[in-house]
Amino acid sequence: MKKLAMFGGTFNPIHNGHLHMVQGFRERLGLDRVLLIPSRVPPHKAADDLADAKDRLEMCRLAAEPCGLAVSDLELRRDGPSYTVDTLRQLHKANPDAELYLLMGADMFLTLEHWFKSEELLRLARMCAVPREESSKSELLAYAKHLNSMGARTHVEDLPLLPVSSTLVRERIVQGLSIAGLVPEAVEEYIIRHHLYGGISNG
Repeated sequence: MKKLAMFGGTFNPIHNGHLHMVQGFRERLGLDRVLLIPSRVPPHKAADDLADAKDRLEMCRLAAEPCGLAVSDLELRRDGPSYTVDTLRQLHKANPDAELYLLMGADMFLTLEHWFKSEELLRLARMCAVPREESSKSELLAYAKHLNSMGARTHVEDLPLLPVSSTLVRERIVQGLSIAGLVPEAVEEYIIRHHLYGGISNG
């Protein structure tokens, strides 16, 4: 059975930390295919400085191609909030013979039972998380055990993370500072060319 993983988020913008984590999951879990799926309207966070959907999708494509990852506009084509359970349903319908994996960071993992239609969500895919400084591996393992008691299938992978976030990238752009090394070069060039996030040029 093929292993198909999805990694969703606003990707505002996508950065090297995202890519590093996904590559780690791919190697550790033996994933056959990974889909980056930018969300249209994130139901769990404010999005005042959210770049246009077409820009976030294009940045994902620029970042994904050299890494052998795929990108889907599944959630961008859907009206209303981007609920992960709806995306997993569509992926399952389109790939009935694939085993689905949902990749995420620690913060998202620790809220899974409160997600929209969480019971169905936990049935549809394996839940995969990586610890970080604020959330130790022991905390994630304890929560994974709790989710498993609800019928989930979980993977907590101790992968090294890069100290970069989309917030950091946007802040540096506003301050006129370089974002070289924080995002793929093609993404940096796209941000500068399209004057995203209030930036002029950080060359």
